[in-house]
Amino acid sequence: MTILFACTHNAGRSQMAAAICGQLAGGRVRVESAGTAPASAIHPIVAEVLRERGLDALPTAPRLLTDDLARDADVLVTMGCGETCPVVPGVRVVDWPLEDPKGQPIERVRAICDDIDRRVRALLHELDVPVAD
Repeated sequence: MTILFACTHNAGRSQMAAAICGQLAGGRVRVESAGTAPASAIHPIVAEVLRERGLDALPTAPRLLTDDLARDADVLVTMGCGETCPVVPGVRVVDWPLEDPKGQPIERVRAICDDIDRRVRALLHELDVPVAD
């Protein structure tokens, strides 16, 4: 099973979700992340919050969300990319309305990351993927 997390710049929300999912799923699912208009780098504060949790961003560089990448996913989790996210028949799409961490103070980015953690856990539970703690 492949879970693809997508946001606009692939520099914040989708990177956090992919890193958390990768850790919690413990290799039981393939985790990808991408953006509709990728930034040149992950937001430094997002990388810092992930490091605080003992995580690295996956992938470490933002990348473009392509139709092929979306087509290869079983579940596409969108976070703020709106109309620019691809619609692919047969791929389950879940939308998480999450605040963009860009430009936020670290306390707010930590709260966004906590929200993403809860959502990833619920998604993995729904998909019957055991969570490694």
